[in-house]
Amino acid sequence: MSGNAALSLRARLVLQLLVLAAVLAVLLFVAVRTVAGAAAEETLDGVLGAATLAIADELRGGEDGVTVDLPHEAFSILGSISEDRIFYRIAVEDTTITGYADLPMPEAARGPGAPAAPTFYTTPFRNTEVRVAMVQRVVLAGRLATPVTVLVAQTRSGQAAIAARVANRAASIGLGVFALAAALSIITAGSVLRPINRLAEAVARRGPRDLRAVDHPTPAELRPLLESLNGLIARLRAALTRTETFIAEAAHHIRTPLATVRARAETALRKAETEEARETLRTVIRAVEESARSASQLLDHATVVYRSDRPARETVDLARLIEGLAQNFGPVAGLKDVQIATLGTESAVEVRGDRLLIEAALRNLLDNAVKYSPADTDIALRLSRSAEAACIEVADRGRGLSGSAKAELTRRFARGANVGDVVGSGLGLTIVEEVAAAHGGRFELTEREGGGTCARFWLPLG
Repeated sequence: MSGNAALSLRARLVLQLLVLAAVLAVLLFVAVRTVAGAAAEETLDGVLGAATLAIADELRGGEDGVTVDLPHEAFSILGSISEDRIFYRIAVEDTTITGYADLPMPEAARGPGAPAAPTFYTTPFRNTEVRVAMVQRVVLAGRLATPVTVLVAQTRSGQAAIAARVANRAASIGLGVFALAAALSIITAGSVLRPINRLAEAVARRGPRDLRAVDHPTPAELRPLLESLNGLIARLRAALTRTETFIAEAAHHIRTPLATVRARAETALRKAETEEARETLRTVIRAVEESARSASQLLDHATVVYRSDRPARETVDLARLIEGLAQNFGPVAGLKDVQIATLGTESAVEVRGDRLLIEAALRNLLDNAVKYSPADTDIALRLSRSAEAACIEVADRGRGLSGSAKAELTRRFARGANVGDVVGSGLGLTIVEEVAAAHGGRFELTEREGGGTCARFWLPLG
């Protein structure tokens, strides 16, 4: 399974929303950084241009040439914003009359057609980068129109510091937006998936036999899923109905003919005149008994397998159930002169479980005890309880386990080495083990002290 397939819908949705939030946070950071940087540069250019214009306004022309009185406030404005270094240059045509003569001037800005408003440009100067504002004026000096160029330059560390502060704030804003988006993503994912969870809870609360169509309010996007689920339930209901019908019909169509064959064979046995014929009929009767028992056990096992996945949860009184089974097996046990004694059934002991499965398990335990017990012995059928579980114990004086472990005897169609002459299918203990597992109980099979077998079947209370 790939990594994406292993992620839950919630994880996928949250991951996608977080990726989107991260992208938006980065875009917000870049946008804020770009806009703030441009705004800072525009603001500093305005201050630099104002200082340049203030100097240009102090240009004077006379008979001796061009003079200027540098205004102190122009440099004070620049110094109040940042601690950058300031350079200036005032040039008449190509001759610098004051300032830094090597402060570069753009070629395109020279000449009589230059604009009166400040022109800004960035250029390297003295191992650093400066932002320059240039203003050109025409001054009448010696009765001649003389072009004068005023340059004021400022290093860019202040602008860089402003940009860094803005970038930090933008990063903080971006992280805040991402954190908020992450929280909203988790909330949104839970809100989007809540209808699915409610639908799952509504289906999970149903009992094992509740196969009605699901009619739960869901968003339009979940309607196809709900319709598919209802279609599956309808098909499952039909399949289970066919299975139950098949098991019931199979039990009837198998047991009835076998009972008829056995009755006819027993009648023929009584009328047989030769020992050979009687032996043949005894073989037939035995084969019919084995077939009937195997068919009955197979059908019981099919029922157990069918119901074990989701057993019914009903209140079962084990005391009444044991008393009823003891009465049902009384006549069969009496034919072998075997007595069944019930102990601990004076008061009710109730458990929650599938009555049909529990009865099948106890019937198989009691059937084995009667089948393998010799004449003139007793079978003890004892019911007890502890704080957490009820225990049904079936103890006989039969042949014992002959050294076989419980794990071997509970395998399908497995039988002990000492019971080959007794009719059996090898499914009885398998049924008991599976019923115990289906109810969260356990099954134990041990040798009984003094000879015989002791089977203990535990079921949790509550």
